[in-house]
Amino acid sequence: MSVDYAAIKLVHVSAAALSISLFALRGTWMLHSPQRLAQRWVRIAPHVIDTILLASALWLAWQLGADGTRGWLWAKVIALCAYIALGTVALKRGRTRRARIVAFAAALATFGYIVSVAVTKSPLGALARL
Repeated sequence: MSVDYAAIKLVHVSAAALSISLFALRGTWMLHSPQRLAQRWVRIAPHVIDTILLASALWLAWQLGADGTRGWLWAKVIALCAYIALGTVALKRGRTRRARIVAFAAALATFGYIVSVAVTKSPLGALARL
């Protein structure tokens, strides 16, 4: 059974959209009603979505091969690590409200960079268009 590249890409993009949407919701709840973050589904759903996101990313990277990436994939991986670190500060580890807000904004900006790298296929992201 052959899996179509376009189908996996659709799964990946959909999972990315769900992931950032849920992150934005959780960030909003962190600011306005933190008790909502304790709901069971809120603690489980991000892990399920992000597992699908990572699995589809690995499949797509394998399909592209080393020659098909030309550095932009590494830029996404490094930015993903930064996004994860910022996200944990924003939602869990930030000691002050201000630190959480700054980390939340930085995580959203980092996600935007990751998307721009994916769209442009350049480590420069949106700056590649200039």
